[in-house]
Order: sequence, then C-alpha cells, then structure tokens
Amino acid sequence: MSNRLEGKVAIVTGGAQGQGAEIARQFVAQGAKVFIADIAEDLGKALADELGENARFKQHDVSDEDSWTALVEEANATFGPVNVLANNAGVLRFAEIEKMTKDEYLFLVNVNQVGTFLGMKAVARTMRKNGGGSIINSSSVEGLAGMASLTGYVATKWAIRGMTKAAAMELGPKGIRVNSIHPGMIDTPMTRPHGGDAAMEFGASRVPLRRVGYPEDIAPLYVFLASDESSYINGAEIAIDGGVTATHAFGG
Repeated sequence: MSNRLEGKVAIVTGGAQGQGAEIARQFVAQGAKVFIADIAEDLGKALADELGENARFKQHDVSDEDSWTALVEEANATFGPVNVLANNAGVLRFAEIEKMTKDEYLFLVNVNQVGTFLGMKAVARTMRKNGGGSIINSSSVEGLAGMASLTGYVATKWAIRGMTKAAAMELGPKGIRVNSIHPGMIDTPMTRPHGGDAAMEFGASRVPLRRVGYPEDIAPLYVFLASDESSYINGAEIAIDGGVTATHAFGG
C-alpha cells in the first residue's frame, strides 16, 4: 500500500535521528508532508534534505511553550493545517532513587511529560478548527510497569499513558484521536549509550522474540495511527515490544 498518508501534515518531535527519523521517513514515503522538530540542528537539516520537498526541519525545544507555538504556526503556513502529531521526543536517564538529584528528575519531567502535554495543547486548536486529527504519544513499556533505577523515566511514561486517556476523552468529540505507543527495548541513539552491545544482548534475552527492536519495527505503527485506517482507535495503549508484556515476569 502507498500514499496512506496523502493529505496529512505531520509534526514529528525528536525527529532528527533514531525512531523519530524513521517515523519521518515513513510518513513522507506514504505521502505526508512532515515538519521534523528536534534540538539537533545538523542532523535535522540533513534528514530534511534527504527527504526532499515534503519535509522541513525546525529546531525545537519540546519543553518550551513558545517554541511549540512557533513550530505549529510555521508548519501550518508551510504545508497547511497540521493534522498529525507524533509526540516522539524523549530522554532516558538511569539513576537510583537515593542518588538522583531533583534537577535530574525534573529534566525528565520537562522533556518527556511536559513536552508531551505542550504538544497536545499546541496542535489541538488547529486540529479542532480543521476537521480533527491524530495525536500519537510515545510512552514505553515502562509506562505499563516499573523498572529499577528508572524512577524518573517511569514516572513520565506513566504520566504520558494517563494524559493520553484523558485527552482522548476530551478531544475525541472534536474529531481528534489520541493514542499512546509503548515500545520495548529499541536500539536507538537514546538507548544504546546505556550499556552498548551488552545491554542490547541482555535486553534481547528477556524478549520472547529474542531480539531487541529497531526504529523500522516501530514506525509502521505510527503510520497506521496517523492514517484514516485507524479512525476508530482512540485512547488506546499499544505495546510494541516483541512480547515482553505478554510474560508474567514483565516488570519484575
């Protein structure tokens, strides 16, 4: 199938590399016009150049409300009203509770949790005025259970899960669908620095499919939720984790 996203105008946060970059690639390949939003300017510009006339890059801080306003206004003016938001940007930090500082905790909250909230807020008005849209929030399997040394990260991913359900109820009557995706261990520039090959091998050993995931495994779900094929899916939480959440040991 091709052109599944014809007529869609999308913003992809954290779109310069890893999972976000693959989402942007597959969105454009399926006919969408995409604004790649990220703090990584060089990588973002290079990706936009690679994807051609249907992609633009804008440097963007998801924790800054003014940055969100400017991003949505520019996307609307360039490609037309935004009707898809892939709230993909996020950061990961490991720290034991006794050793984690308040600033480290709040950094996770500001990027992961506040950034997701501000994204929904920024696009809701445009979507409401122009026939609706789809918001896809990136949570995690850690938004379904806990994990040691990830208290701050887990807190933000549970918050995203809850915000998604509340927003789905509030925005659904306005034609705006809101769903959360819960990836398992995905080999990306966000996860790989935390242990490298050894961490990937250990992660794979806990997955029923016996491998970690890759951005190419995750992006098709974003395409589906952005498309009209998913028009009756709202408020869902979808795990995409190789079967991790199917095991009784999940979260243990």
